[in-house]
Amino acid sequence: MVQAVETSAPLRIGVIGVGTMGSNHARVLAGLSGIEFVGVADPDRGQRELVTRVLGCPAVNDLEALLRLGVDAVTIAAPTHLHHNIALTCIGRGIHVLVEKPIASTVEEGREIIAAARNAGVTLMVGHVERFNPAVTAIKEAIRGEDILSIAITRVGPFPPRMSNVGVVIDLAVHDIDLIRWFTDSDIVEVQPQLSSAVAEREDIALLQFRTASGVLAHINTNWLTPFKARNVTVATRGKYVMGDLLTRQVTECFGFQPDGAYSMRHVSVGHDEPLRAELIAFIDAVRNGTPPAVTGEEGVASLEIARRCLEGRPAAVKTPQHKGPRRVAG
Repeated sequence: MVQAVETSAPLRIGVIGVGTMGSNHARVLAGLSGIEFVGVADPDRGQRELVTRVLGCPAVNDLEALLRLGVDAVTIAAPTHLHHNIALTCIGRGIHVLVEKPIASTVEEGREIIAAARNAGVTLMVGHVERFNPAVTAIKEAIRGEDILSIAITRVGPFPPRMSNVGVVIDLAVHDIDLIRWFTDSDIVEVQPQLSSAVAEREDIALLQFRTASGVLAHINTNWLTPFKARNVTVATRGKYVMGDLLTRQVTECFGFQPDGAYSMRHVSVGHDEPLRAELIAFIDAVRNGTPPAVTGEEGVASLEIARRCLEGRPAAVKTPQHKGPRRVAG
């Protein structure tokens, strides 16, 4: 039986894990109307005290203590290897879940989370926050209805001191694997990865090539060797060429190509929303309205599966599951 959420009552939400990303979840949730921000859970006393001092919210040291405070929904921003157990515990209590990317450490764990959420009738959303970047949204709109030929994405920067248990494929490229699938509305069926560990323990350089079921060629260039951050997307279609800078949020399109090489160019209007705020509002709306979340568990697992294939270091054909959608949550 599907759990009902009373729309007249504030939705009670907590955050599990308040490192860099989880602290931002807490900050945004604490400022949203129409919800009750219950508090955060993290075993790190220093992080708990920091969040309490800044936001004035309750902070407890473990998941069970947070659940005892009473929550309708949670966002999970704990380390990836903990996602599976935390998500299953919450889902088992009938709690709606937004889990940060990647959904889990393995594809099998991700599928177990999906099955549990489906059986419990709760909302499961995956935190691929880049989809909510206004520049990404503008690119998606600019290529709507176009015959896409190729996509190129660069996501580079310096080594992050916080990173210890994954390389650039899981930390960075999984964002862009998701974007390629979303831009093309198509599965990735061919993977050709080139990986290298230049200075880090795990791969810190990745050049990844893909072909989608719809025939689009795509590649991702990502590394932890560049001394500055860069986030760029280019999409070539039969009718236009779209360029986007995801950091400055500038999107430009070239069109009207002529035989003599002339063409027109214009800047695309880009919004100003904070991506994380937009993502969390989308999650809350999905819980309240019983609608499919913006990024489903199936989509999160599909992107994780492609990333894992890349880490195997060999070309591979990939078949991803069809999304059947979550069960409706009464509002």
